Amino acid sequence: ETGFDQKILVLLERMEWPASSSDLNPIENLWDQPGRAVRARVTNTTTLADLRQSLDEEWDAIPQQCATRLVFSMRRRCQAVVAVYVSSTRY
Repeated sequence: ETGFDQKILVLLERMEWPASSSDLNPIENLWDQPGRAVRARVTNTTTLADLRQSLDEEWDAIPQQCATRLVFSMRRRCQAVVAVYVSSTRY
């Protein structure tokens, strides 16, 4: 971890949330990005090894800013979930 990463970890409160709530699971949103990118470049003749390589490349291409933005969006996400409670959110 870099000094910046450590400072962010100190600033963040640990939150408990339901494991099955995609609204409150930032990794689901993060995984969507390389998934969409791989689907955009896949052909019918793509092998499993090609898919794996493409996914690795797309995952490595995700900017750190993207993950940081998702982490900092958690307060807003939690507030949206509490506000609608039973319904779904825009996340």
